[in-house]
Amino acid sequence: KYKVLSNQLFSHKGMVLPFHYACDLTKEYLDSLEHFEIRNSDVYIVTFPKSGTVWTQRIVTMLYDDDLPKDVDLVTMKCIPWLEYLAKGNNYNSGPSPRLFCSHLQEHLVPRGLHEKKAKVIYITRNPKDILVSYPHFSKFLLTLEQHKNMEETLEKFLCGWVGGGSWFDHVKGWYTNHDKYNILFLSYKKMIKDLRSAVMKISDFLGKSLPDAAVDKVVGKATFKNMKSDPKANYEFLSNCITKKTGHFFTRNERFDKAFEERMKDSPLRFIWDITELH
Repeated sequence: KYKVLSNQLFSHKGMVLPFHYACDLTKEYLDSLEHFEIRNSDVYIVTFPKSGTVWTQRIVTMLYDDDLPKDVDLVTMKCIPWLEYLAKGNNYNSGPSPRLFCSHLQEHLVPRGLHEKKAKVIYITRNPKDILVSYPHFSKFLLTLEQHKNMEETLEKFLCGWVGGGSWFDHVKGWYTNHDKYNILFLSYKKMIKDLRSAVMKISDFLGKSLPDAAVDKVVGKATFKNMKSDPKANYEFLSNCITKKTGHFFTRNERFDKAFEERMKDSPLRFIWDITELH
């Protein structure tokens, strides 16, 4: 079940994760998440890596601004910590409600209490070619991730699931196939780029936040990439490496990828937007 793959990666129960020595990322802790106590007010942002996690974190943080502590100037990543990356010495069970989490876990590894459909899950999908383009840049920035020699190696590792997050195919299909077990909202990264206001309103409605138009406009304004870049709370350094308006040339017409994608997604109803111009 647990296997060290490299100095940067290990696998556990069919998923590949990166080591993080500042966190309690042990097989015992990962196993304990199955019985992690869920609260009805919990919110979980779930993505495959490089699929809009930080962006969505910032939006949700602003929507919950009135519920967050006012005496502490917290950055987004501290307001919405990682479920699987528990900082040593922390205890999520002692935190006040509502609790906001994000996660890269595959569906079969998340707490079973989420099946009660009371806590909310927001799942962001992003087309895998864009993820592939941004992944090498991100791995150089985040030194805990394995670095690849070139895009060909990145592609091979991605297709066999030997990257942080494991198999993109298993991740996306696992969550979509089992969506009826959860109180879940699916969003598309590309559609968020095309119409951010619509995405903010969908998230707001899903979370039960009735915001006036002026408040929605304020969130949308602060959630643009341009404004997040100058916002010290936004953790923009993690976001800037994943912004791509067009899919990289290497993956645009890559027969190896296209063949693998067609074969592994042939039975899935999910459809992906490969270029922003497809939305016009």
